[in-house]
Amino acid sequence: MKKVTSVLLAVVMAVSLCACQNDSNSSSTEPVKDKNKDSNFDKYISNTAVATGNNYMVDEAEKITYRAYFPVEEYGNLEYCFYFSNTVDSTYDKGTNAYAGKPGGNYTIEGAWISDGGSGPDDEITNKTEVTFDGQKTKSVTSNEVFWSDSVEFSVEEDHYLVWEWTLTGKDIPCTYMSNLTSATADSSGDGEFEYCDQIPLPQMIGAKREVKHNIAAIGDSITQGCMTEFMKYEFWAARISSLLGDDYGFYNCGLGWARTSDAALNGNWLERAKAAETVIVAFGTNDIISGEYQAEAGNTAEEINEYLKAVLDVLKDAGCKIIVFNAPPQDYDETLEKVRTDYNELCKKTCKEYNAEYFDFASYLSSKDEPAKAIYGGHPNGEAGKIVSEAFVEKYKDFID
Repeated sequence: MKKVTSVLLAVVMAVSLCACQNDSNSSSTEPVKDKNKDSNFDKYISNTAVATGNNYMVDEAEKITYRAYFPVEEYGNLEYCFYFSNTVDSTYDKGTNAYAGKPGGNYTIEGAWISDGGSGPDDEITNKTEVTFDGQKTKSVTSNEVFWSDSVEFSVEEDHYLVWEWTLTGKDIPCTYMSNLTSATADSSGDGEFEYCDQIPLPQMIGAKREVKHNIAAIGDSITQGCMTEFMKYEFWAARISSLLGDDYGFYNCGLGWARTSDAALNGNWLERAKAAETVIVAFGTNDIISGEYQAEAGNTAEEINEYLKAVLDVLKDAGCKIIVFNAPPQDYDETLEKVRTDYNELCKKTCKEYNAEYFDFASYLSSKDEPAKAIYGGHPNGEAGKIVSEAFVEKYKDFID
């Protein structure tokens, strides 16, 4: 099993080391995960269905101002707080620029602001409000550092966007690649001329103090992220589920382009954020089949992917999460890769029973009974597919979530 055993052993060793470091002055048998739990994830709930994880790196920035528009799940006056991780969450492509667990470099936040973006980028930005860090306007960020901003009261009018803006200087800054689901721009000259930017550093959570019935997270690849759907339409399945459930529910999209199950199985900050939710959707498979884990020479076998899935489910189960697993969708594979997909989906179904997790037959909504291997809505499912999948999901799992 190529790299599964070695990777999982590394995870166990890392967890053991962490336990030693944290328990050195205590005889308590309380699990380390409870000691280290960040209570802010209970207080602040994601307030957008747009994913903002780290799957790439900006090589260098010199006082570059980045700006992004976020549709919010709950409008009105809320207490916002923003979470950051200076580490890459998942592997992009072959991992040349970025791979899961790659440390970020040192950088400086020269300033950060949120604004009301009106109904879109053509509207005037209003109510620009400073975001601070430990009471300061600037912050020096070190490699692998995780931190929250200070809280800030802010109001977003109905059907308006929340705009995040900050100015950064430094090297090797983790960022979101394939961010073109929403307006993402940068001003590198300092003269206020913002241009399209598809590699944009962002907070890893746009958090708000919200009262919700249930908090959901979805961790997966570019299909979860929503790539290749219409610009600023938010018609991918994750955003549509959030919309159908309404603002009584929190929905945290942790999808990232090129992500693999093996990335999540490393149990880094990415999975740490996701497992703070009450229900976690796990939706991988495509990149495991095509590319395999970081530095692999070929895609993973069905058995290898399933072992990585089990590692992820172990973490979520220990955290007390309800779990819903999506099977691997059709991708118009050749015969060899299609067999890996179908074999994995069968193993995945058995694994879900073993872990008392829900098995969602994602693939069945994206293909036909006559041609189950054909991706009839595209390899990155389009808006029509998002509607079909989200409606089926909510119908099936609304009671389960409640």
